Amino acid sequence: MESIGSVTPRRDRDWTRGSVTRNLLSLSWPMMVTEGLYMIGISIDMVWVGKLGTAAIAGIGVAGIYAGVQMMLMTGLSVGTRALVARFIGAHDIEGANHASQQAFVISAVYTVVMIVLGLALAEPVLRLMGLADDVVMLGADYMRIMFGLGSVTVAFWMMGYSVMQASGDTVTPMAIIILYRIVHIPLSYALVFGWWLFPCMGSSGAAMANVISRGIGMVLVLWALYTGRAVYFDWNRWLQGWRDTDTGQGFPGKVFGFVAIWRIVALGQGRLQLTMRHFRVDLAAIWRMVRIGIPASVMGAQRSLSLVVIAWLMAPFGTLAVAAHSLLQRVEMLLMPVNLGLGLGAGVLAGQNLGAGEPGRAERSSWQATGLATGLMVICSVAVLLWAESIVRIFNTDPELVAMTSTYLRIAAAGYVVLGAGQVLMQALSGAGDTVPPMMFGLVTSWLVTLPLAYLLPEFTDMGVLGIRWALVAGMAVQAVFAVAYFRLGRWKRKRV
Repeated sequence: MESIGSVTPRRDRDWTRGSVTRNLLSLSWPMMVTEGLYMIGISIDMVWVGKLGTAAIAGIGVAGIYAGVQMMLMTGLSVGTRALVARFIGAHDIEGANHASQQAFVISAVYTVVMIVLGLALAEPVLRLMGLADDVVMLGADYMRIMFGLGSVTVAFWMMGYSVMQASGDTVTPMAIIILYRIVHIPLSYALVFGWWLFPCMGSSGAAMANVISRGIGMVLVLWALYTGRAVYFDWNRWLQGWRDTDTGQGFPGKVFGFVAIWRIVALGQGRLQLTMRHFRVDLAAIWRMVRIGIPASVMGAQRSLSLVVIAWLMAPFGTLAVAAHSLLQRVEMLLMPVNLGLGLGAGVLAGQNLGAGEPGRAERSSWQATGLATGLMVICSVAVLLWAESIVRIFNTDPELVAMTSTYLRIAAAGYVVLGAGQVLMQALSGAGDTVPPMMFGLVTSWLVTLPLAYLLPEFTDMGVLGIRWALVAGMAVQAVFAVAYFRLGRWKRKRV
């Protein structure tokens, strides 16, 4: 391949060398897009379901919290895989990374069976425990049965697969795959919710079915990429050549077309990690090694989702409108989270690989840089929310009462967004380094000793009403950020053995 300038193909880049800032941005922006597209898909479901009425919004919103518990458990287990694979890649031990990935899929298979059984058995009972209206329970239970019964396998293998890719330093291939499956998901969700063309009208259950089908496509593509070793990457040499290529036309317009043409940018090549089943065996020691790292992250994610269940339960006495506004706000917040998640995941991959390579200083610098970027971007988002809350909410629903209540919730939440970036990014960086117990403890303390007590006390003993619950959530964000910054500065995570 002809070399132009100093541009290096991403697929074989050593992320433990070169500019820390450039590596962070190069790894993080595809993760931001990946997480953004994932969140957009969930939000698109709410756009379609929002047209079915308040009960449907409340049902899919509360059921989505339980589906979030399912997702968080898997996310936590994949943290152990990320930490181990990143360390092996940083130490240039490809065989070790392959073996760890094999054991990760064993974990995925066991997880799938457990989630299917729990989801089918408990869907309706757990919703009835929350004291929701019968129509909300019925709609939510149907959604949960599909997400757990059919969706568990796609959740497990998709998430584990793209975690292996990202830990190896390949963040573009997962992004390309999620773009493809979102292209399928968005029209399919509309078709199954409303019964368009040849598709049945399934209402809110159609949103769940569309998620399962489209994510199944993503799962197949992820496994294909991993086991063939194929990787999507941006060939910047060809990109720059497009600017110089006179065959694209004369003058400025022709050069611009050559510069941005997608076929000049995207390439398919051999990735850094190709999985094989060679010498496969169930290695209980390796599985426990990953699970031991992942369990605290699973607990952290699951307790966060369960605390949201308690929040929804505390909101239920204020009526379906309050629950629907809370559910709608969660979908709006999903559009803001990709920045923090992308930067945090990028910092976590760099932390793991640099620690594996014996470069703790580079690991720390990348994490602080990610924290600064996330905080700056979240300040901008907070200002936008304060100025245009109603316009943002109307994307999902135009009911005047629902728009007014959700907009109030959103403006209160903006106070917490300012500090949210620091807490999320640093806890992701700690998890990427394999130090998952402190983030778990921060989550438990802030949720169960700060947020939930305040969520009960403020409406009960002040005149805030349901808004007291929203302010309790802001207080939890602030306390968690303080814990994360203070612990990260201690530097104990640099000595963490995985």
